[in-house]
Amino acid sequence: MLRSIRSELLKTSTTRIWWILAIILFGYVGLTAAGMAALFTTIREQPDGAAIPAELVPPLVYSIATAVGYVFPLLFGALSSTTEFRHETLTPTFLATPRRPVVLVGKVVAGAVWGVVFALVGLAASVGLGALVLATTGQQTLLDSSDTWALLGRIVLAMLVWTIVGVGLGVLIPNQVAAIVIVLAFTQFVEPLLRLASSFWEWTARIGGFLPGAASDALVGSSIFTAFSGAAATEALEWWQGGLVLAGYAVLFLGIGALTTWRRDVT
Repeated sequence: MLRSIRSELLKTSTTRIWWILAIILFGYVGLTAAGMAALFTTIREQPDGAAIPAELVPPLVYSIATAVGYVFPLLFGALSSTTEFRHETLTPTFLATPRRPVVLVGKVVAGAVWGVVFALVGLAASVGLGALVLATTGQQTLLDSSDTWALLGRIVLAMLVWTIVGVGLGVLIPNQVAAIVIVLAFTQFVEPLLRLASSFWEWTARIGGFLPGAASDALVGSSIFTAFSGAAATEALEWWQGGLVLAGYAVLFLGIGALTTWRRDVT
């Protein structure tokens, strides 16, 4: 098992995809966090005219790491699995480690490690640049609050689980192009539309709370989406419930993939 984990960490660390995604993650999250921090401190009202309490601004800014950045660890996890199928490196992997469940567990553990790495990159962007803008404009950063550090810890946990979800998705859908298209289409278009549509009625808002992105926001405890969607926010899960739902997606994808594509002949 330890050899399998070391092997998976070596595979991913010697490719360019991790640092390419990390750079894009930092730039995307950093610019978004800085922009939202400037917006919240200069425009004190939401679109419906309700004032935003000053103590809610820092969590909203910091949680941008997951609110818009979760797609990067998700993509990385999917690519860590699909790349093996695409380049046919899974054959020597199974020859070296014939017990396929051990290889799968190694991928999950390695994915969890990289999820923490992407979380730290995202936090360096959202907290580093976001807090800088808040401090520059004379707003409180709340970095001395234990609640803020608990929020940051949940962000790390969410990014970790998102990477494992990606690993499971890549195992379930071994075609790399298909996996990338599904990830981008669902995270950028399908789920945002579903969450918006579900926010209009109480019963649909409850159902919408079980979508992966909504569960992630519930786990973190703060999100731009829920801040501007009152119905969705009122029907949000507890943080531990959101974590269980998100982890459930990871277990579901890994379980189905392990029983189907992972057992097939790869030669």
